[in-house]
Amino acid sequence: MIDFQGLLNNIHDDLKTREDKGVVASYIPELSKQDVNTLGLYMQHIDGRSFSAGDAFTPFSIQSISKVLALSKAIAFEDNKIWERVDVEPSGNPFNHLSLLELENGIPRNPLINAGALVIADILVTHLENPKEDFLQYVRNIANDQSIKYNFKVADSEERTGFNNFAAAYLLKSFNNLNNSVDDVLDFYFHQCAIEMSCEQLSKAFYLFANGGQCMQGNQHIPIQQAKRINAIMLTCGFYDEAGEFAFEVGLPGKSGVGGGIVALLPNNFILATWAPGLNPRGNSLIGMQALEQFTSQTNLSIF
Repeated sequence: MIDFQGLLNNIHDDLKTREDKGVVASYIPELSKQDVNTLGLYMQHIDGRSFSAGDAFTPFSIQSISKVLALSKAIAFEDNKIWERVDVEPSGNPFNHLSLLELENGIPRNPLINAGALVIADILVTHLENPKEDFLQYVRNIANDQSIKYNFKVADSEERTGFNNFAAAYLLKSFNNLNNSVDDVLDFYFHQCAIEMSCEQLSKAFYLFANGGQCMQGNQHIPIQQAKRINAIMLTCGFYDEAGEFAFEVGLPGKSGVGGGIVALLPNNFILATWAPGLNPRGNSLIGMQALEQFTSQTNLSIF
């Protein structure tokens, strides 16, 4: 039997001493204040066991990891109709790239790049009575943790500097793929990305994707078929233009965020979240990717 606690401790201790920890995101000013030496790991098993190391209980800005949670909520409203407005193909481009959006008539390549996430945000603004409050409550419910909150300083920082997202939203609007006002959609989107969660909370929230759409409280939020599809999108699109590398090195569906978080999972088995704020040139956590590669290499636990 694998000693998961000992393994997480060893990975943490090894990577904590690495000199090259990447570079903290600076284009969102609030994120530039993070400590590059932070490292947390948390593993949640489907059977209820959990293991942690380092800064696993410290909240951080989950950023693009929130796109998976938003997608699951949008699917609950629109099911397969959602794929009429956003595709499921890897983009092969950075997360904020706009050229393909224009070439492909306003249909984003997938829901995990920024343009696709804005379409998902538009769907939620349409369906939720109080979008920001209702979405936050959804995240709290699936994680079974009412303490999860927005970091309003991060949301404000993103709104003041998110010019590329404004450009994407207006481009989507020009192709009639945004039904609500640009300001309403972006206000929701910036807050969505500014949710703060710890590795522990992320692992618990992503339990439903490892458990056929059912959260830890036994509530079925999405059909098992849609959980399968979201896992497939995470595998092929969850790391922007580095998704192939993550699949090659780690072999798990997962999602990263520029706050330094990564969450990955093995269906019907476990969820593993890491947080290390330093990013590699592709915008993914440098140490987080190394931690997950070490974990799957040493345990032989992956989808392959």
